[in-house]
Parts: sequence; structure tokens; C-alpha cells
Amino acid sequence: MPRNFIECQRDQAFLMPLDLRDWLPADHLVWTILDVVSEMDLAAFYGDYRSDGHDRAAYEPSMMVTLLLYAYARGQRSSRVIERECCEDIAFRVIAVNQWPDHATIARFTQRHEDALAGILGDVLAVCAKAGLVKVGVIAVDGTKLPTSANEDQTLDYRADRAGDSRRGEGGRCR
Repeated sequence: MPRNFIECQRDQAFLMPLDLRDWLPADHLVWTILDVVSEMDLAAFYGDYRSDGHDRAAYEPSMMVTLLLYAYARGQRSSRVIERECCEDIAFRVIAVNQWPDHATIARFTQRHEDALAGILGDVLAVCAKAGLVKVGVIAVDGTKLPTSANEDQTLDYRADRAGDSRRGEGGRCR
């Protein structure tokens, strides 16, 4: 009896859509981020480059901002991972318009525009809150120390730590 398999022909040529907008569904997160970035004031990014056309060409700042925001939304902060995703992931390829900025370029952009990026992350959160994508609230962390039956040699309170408690060894570390 013949087996019934779906063919697997790796040498088959595919006809991908020429328009990158056809690569992803209309409700994909990429489109939201692209819309948000298009509405942002990115003057701080553009003002950091020479306007006379000299120097080596840089990637479009709006593309790099979109790339970073999408990567951060997906939990990717490593410039090497973002570089790899620009080659392998269709959403990243749509954002980068089939360009592949290398990890050093991504890291330098992030470092060069650290303050401007911090400013727009707040704007992005405000837009997301307005769209109902996130809840804005307060997160409080309490560092209260409570007496327990834990090992006293390894647990120090603030006063014992500052007073140079006899349980501390050389170099300020607990034994």
C-alpha cells in the first residue's frame, strides 16, 4: 500500500510577495509599532547626524527605533539576537526592509541615542495605555527584614553590617 505524504521539495522556488506589507497579517504588532513611531517626534535622533551628507551613510533612525521597540516588545535586548532576527524572522525583515544591520551597528545606535530612547519608551507606554494594551499602575517592592530562624552567620541587618559585626571577615564579606 503506498504511503501518503505531503511532499518536501527544498529546491522548489517560491514566489514571495514583492510588497513587504503582504508578508504579515493586518493585525500584527509590527503595524502598530510602525504607526506609533511614524507619529513620534524623532528630532533628537535625526539631529545627531550631519546634515551635509558627509560621513558614512547610517541606517534610517525611524527604522532603527522601530526595530528596537519591536525587539524590546518581544523580549529581545541582545543586539546579536536582533541582528539574527533581521535575517530569520519575517516581522523583523519587514521592519528593516530586508536590510541586515549588524550587531555592532545596533549596539552603537542604542548607546548613541540612550537618552532619546529612554524618552520615547515613556511615550510608547502612554500610547499603549491609551489603546488598552497595558495597565498603568504602581508596583511596590518591600525589603522589610523579619526575624526568622535562619542561619545567623549568613543574615545581617543594616546596623550589624555598618558596625563591622564580628561575624564579618576581611574584605567586607560574610564567612
